[in-house]
Amino acid sequence: MSEIVVYELDKAVATRSSAAPPSGAQRRVRKVHAAPAAPGSRTAAGPRTLCGKDTFAMETAGWKPSGHPGAPWYPAEHASVVCPDCDAVLAI
Repeated sequence: MSEIVVYELDKAVATRSSAAPPSGAQRRVRKVHAAPAAPGSRTAAGPRTLCGKDTFAMETAGWKPSGHPGAPWYPAEHASVVCPDCDAVLAI
């Protein structure tokens, strides 16, 4: 698989006392997408996901899919938020 797993994260919510989330705060994964690798790279995502979304504001996952047939391309803990369009492309 030459696709890179990327996370679409929830937008940070500012509180009244600060304009930014506290350091070390984690934002929740909204959707898990797949993107082709950027030209000349094996670790950087290209500009668009397989479903056509811009990857600029997405976070590249450190997770690598298994090479075993039938294994999911996404981390199991995010199975409930996998992009159905990216999943359909990878199922072909």
